[in-house]
Amino acid sequence: MFREKLFYRIIFSFLVVFVVLRSCSDSLNHQLNINKTNFEVSHLGGTIEVLLKTNGIYEVSPDVSWIKQQVGSRSLTDKTESFIIASNPTASKREGSIIFKLNEITERVIIKQDANSNISMNTDAMTMASLMTIGWNLGNSLEATDGTSASETMWGNPKVTKGLIDAVKAAGFNSIRIPIAWNGYIENNSSHKISDSWLNRVEDVVNYCLENNMYTIINIHWDGGWLENNCLLNKQDENNIKQHALWTQIATHFRDYGENLLFAGTNEPNVDNATQMRVLNSYLQTFIDAVRSTGGNNSYRNIIIQGPSTDISKTNELMLTLPVDQAENRLMMEMHYYSPWNFCGMEKDESWGNMFYFWGNGYHFEGSDRNANWGEEDYVNSQFALMKSQFIDKNIPVILGEYGVFKRTLLTEAEQTVHEASRLYYLEYVTNRARYYGLVPFYWDNGASSSRIFNRNDYTVTDKQTLNALMNGVIK
Repeated sequence: MFREKLFYRIIFSFLVVFVVLRSCSDSLNHQLNINKTNFEVSHLGGTIEVLLKTNGIYEVSPDVSWIKQQVGSRSLTDKTESFIIASNPTASKREGSIIFKLNEITERVIIKQDANSNISMNTDAMTMASLMTIGWNLGNSLEATDGTSASETMWGNPKVTKGLIDAVKAAGFNSIRIPIAWNGYIENNSSHKISDSWLNRVEDVVNYCLENNMYTIINIHWDGGWLENNCLLNKQDENNIKQHALWTQIATHFRDYGENLLFAGTNEPNVDNATQMRVLNSYLQTFIDAVRSTGGNNSYRNIIIQGPSTDISKTNELMLTLPVDQAENRLMMEMHYYSPWNFCGMEKDESWGNMFYFWGNGYHFEGSDRNANWGEEDYVNSQFALMKSQFIDKNIPVILGEYGVFKRTLLTEAEQTVHEASRLYYLEYVTNRARYYGLVPFYWDNGASSSRIFNRNDYTVTDKQTLNALMNGVIK
């Protein structure tokens, strides 16, 4: 019995050694040879092919967003991998890598792309505004405030992809506004240093837009309210230091980008009186000065400043002077429009007023106390006319950076039908009147069912009626 056990132990030991040696032999015999490890590509981009000799299953990972592996490009016979190189939207050369891995073997292919020598900054603010037809907001994505790697999905939307931006462009939008939070990505509270990884992620999304030849706006959004909620004398010095630090970094990072990229200094700065207005003007002046100080293309880039609370009536009353911009005719104003709030966004009745479900001539519901009693067509026209006389007629274009109506679910089918028709009429009417008076409209889409046009997972249009209403407003 002892001899039999010893025999089996010896056999088992030989088998273990054989398996280990075989594994080592297989590992040592792995091959991953690449015929060319350096490519130079023009600023226009294109397709490159990498030829490999290998005897195993390897992994491929480009390290920059502007290099994409062509799906289905792998050949089982000659091991050819194809990659699409996007056009370079900047006036600087850039470099990226494609990393191939087979177990312990790593090979790197370097891609060097020429600068775009065709970039110019010749289009002034009024001309650029005239080229923008209608814009779309990438809401509830990059403006999430928790500052973690998962923050982009904090509000339930998936990470932004080029497929989504392609769909937005294909639907008829030629402009896009990207709300962005920065405060949660500050690595050093003394210097306000923004993490490089977050700047690079924002750049990825900017590139998706510019590769579609879209006019692209990036801003500092609500961002936890550090600026928006503090247009106050006791916060003025502290916030101007931070505003200057953040915009110097953002502007420097994007300095070589062409004119289709615009910067917006704030979002909806809360201002109710002349003192707060002076503080806001100091924040806006700091933004302008920081951007211009970085030089390069930023010396002439079109930039956007915001009225008090981005409210038309407050702006007309309080914004009696503007900050100074050394670049001539490169300044735009931004307003938002959710009037009447009772109809556009109010979620419950308040002491100051009740919700409206029905808006506009021919769209009231007979006998209902939920018909709008203010803020209808005449009000829209009077508000936009104020912006035309205050700014547009003085060669300062106005961006209507946000507008929309959240869709409600009502008790009866008849009310629901009229409410939805009323909402579509509002969107078409406001879009049309904005265009008529010279404002550039940007629809607010936060990915939620109440305002969503696109499924952000598969890029399909989920609300064709809303899309049609917006586009009908543009072409009339």
